[in-house]
Amino acid sequence: MTTYTARPVEPAVLKELRETDDAGRPLAPFTDDEGDAPLRCCLRRSAAGERIALVSYAPLRRWAAETGARPGAYDEQGPVFVHATECAGPDGGRYPFARPGVLRTVRRYSADGHILGGRLLEVPDTADAALDEAFAEAFADPAVALVHVRAVEYGCFLYEVRRP
Repeated sequence: MTTYTARPVEPAVLKELRETDDAGRPLAPFTDDEGDAPLRCCLRRSAAGERIALVSYAPLRRWAAETGARPGAYDEQGPVFVHATECAGPDGGRYPFARPGVLRTVRRYSADGHILGGRLLEVPDTADAALDEAFAEAFADPAVALVHVRAVEYGCFLYEVRRP
């Protein structure tokens, strides 16, 4: 079976977002008093007391700049939480933010950056196996270049998985 990798926001991109986000706003860090914010820099939930920021991020636009894709109207940006300063990045775990019972969308994109469909997934107790199956299903279509995993409750981008 193919192993898929959840990709955090890249360190170079994080550096840019911590200066000016993809909507042109400067960083506005705050102390997370409660914790549990899904951090896209290290793909874990925040702990109470950590300094984080909510930034606007355009994942498809960033990927298109790397690949030469032209997503057109499919380009979108949205809010993501990141540490306010550089962090160590992910420390393990295959698929973050996959608590049993939550709904996730696995959205498929072509090499041009156009949406090719998606799948709604209610995460079971065997989250890794279910997500492996959803990614295998997506990449069985040779037209699929990458997928985004999104939270249904807020519609937020959680992470990207690229074709192996």
